[in-house]
Amino acid sequence: MISADDVLHQPLRAQFEVFLDEHRQALHDCLDDLTEEQVRRSLVPSRTTLLGLVKHATFVEKVWFDEAVTGRSRADIGIPGDPDESFHLDDSDTIASVRESFLAACEASRRAVSALSLDDELPGNRRGPIPLRWVYLHMLREHAQHCGHADILREQLGLTSELGDS
Repeated sequence: MISADDVLHQPLRAQFEVFLDEHRQALHDCLDDLTEEQVRRSLVPSRTTLLGLVKHATFVEKVWFDEAVTGRSRADIGIPGDPDESFHLDDSDTIASVRESFLAACEASRRAVSALSLDDELPGNRRGPIPLRWVYLHMLREHAQHCGHADILREQLGLTSELGDS
C-alpha cells in the first residue's frame, strides 16, 4: 500500500485518497487477532464495540460516497436512517461479514468518485450541494476519530495497537 510519505509532493487528491485509505486499513485491521466475543464486547457505556465501529464505518462510506454523490435515500441504499443505528450488531454480523461489507463499501466509494474532481458539487447532502473536497476532509476526520476509538478499545482488551502510529 502506498503511504502518506509517498504522496508528499503529489496533487491534493492523491494525498486525500492515500490518507483516507490508511485510515480505512487501520479500521479494517482493528479486528485482527481477536475473537468474535472480543469484537462484540462492550467496554464503554455507549454501544460502541470494535465490530460496531467497523460496521458504522461501512455506513459512513455509504452515506458520503453513495447518498451524497447520487442523492439516493438511505432506504434505497439499504442503510439505517440514523447513524446511531449503524453501530447495532445482529447475529449475522461476524468479523468476516463486517470486514467484507466494509471492503466492498470502500471500493464502491472509490469508484463513485473516480471521475469527479475535488471541486465537483455532490447533490445528496442535507446541507445542499457540497464539494467532494469537503467530503474527503469529513471522512478523514470521521475515520481518524474511529481509529482512535478502536485503539482505546483494543487497549482495554489488553492488546497493544499500531493503529495510531505515526
